[in-house]
Amino acid sequence: MDSSVKTILIVEDDEEIVGLLRFNLENQGYRVITAEEGYKAQELVEKLKPDLILLDIMLPGLDGYEVCRILRSNKELENIPIIMLTAKSEELDVVLGLELGADDYVTKPFSVRELLSRIKAHLRRNGKNKKDKADQLPTVDVLRVGEITLKTQEYKVYVKDKQVYLTHKEFQLLKFLMLNKGKVMKRDLLLERIWGYDTEIDTRTVDVHIRYLRQKIEENPAHPRYIETVRGVGYCFAIVESTEGEPFV
Repeated sequence: MDSSVKTILIVEDDEEIVGLLRFNLENQGYRVITAEEGYKAQELVEKLKPDLILLDIMLPGLDGYEVCRILRSNKELENIPIIMLTAKSEELDVVLGLELGADDYVTKPFSVRELLSRIKAHLRRNGKNKKDKADQLPTVDVLRVGEITLKTQEYKVYVKDKQVYLTHKEFQLLKFLMLNKGKVMKRDLLLERIWGYDTEIDTRTVDVHIRYLRQKIEENPAHPRYIETVRGVGYCFAIVESTEGEPFV
C-alpha cells in the first residue's frame, strides 16, 4: 500500500452521504474506509489508524460524542484529526463536540468544496506537526499574564492557581494569543496558525473556540478581562498586570 496516500475514515450511517463523500474523496486521491456505527469505527481506528476521521454525531451504538471521547483518551490515537459531521446546528451541540476533542465541525447540509478544504488543511497541519514541529510557537516554558499561567511543556493552564482543562485546540489558541498579548490577531490568521487553513473558510470555528475558552478562563465571560473582541477584525489578549507583581515570562 502506498504510504503517501492518506486514509480517511467516514463514520456515517446515511448511505447517500457516505456515497457522496466516498466519490469526492476518492476523486481527490484519498483512500476511504467506512463504518456505520460507533463500535465498528473504534475498532477500525485502532486497527488501521487513519489519517483523518469524518465523524457523524447521531450513530447507532456509540454516538459520535462517545467515539470522540474514547479516541482522545488513547495516547496512540489522540492526534488523529476529527471533523464532526452533524445535522445539529445548535451551538451547544457544536461546543460539546469541540470540548470532547474534535478538531472541527461541519453542519449538514454542507458544501463538499468547503469540507474538502478543511480536510486538506487538517492533513497538512497534522503532517507538518509530525515532520518537524514547524508550527510550534517559540519555546517558552511558562507564560503568565494576570492570574493566568500556561505551562507549555506540561500542557497545563491555571487560573488563580486552580487548574483548568482545555482541549488541544483551546490550548494552542490560548498559547498563541498569550505569546502575542497586546496585538490584534485577525480571525484569518488564527485559522491559518491554529487550524492550518489558507483558504476562505467560515470563521465561526474561531468564534466558538474563543467563546468556550472565555468560559474557562474569564471570571465574567460576558465582560472578558483577557480576550478582547476587536469588532470586524479578530481578538486581542490584553496586557494585564500580574496580581503578585511577577514579570511576564
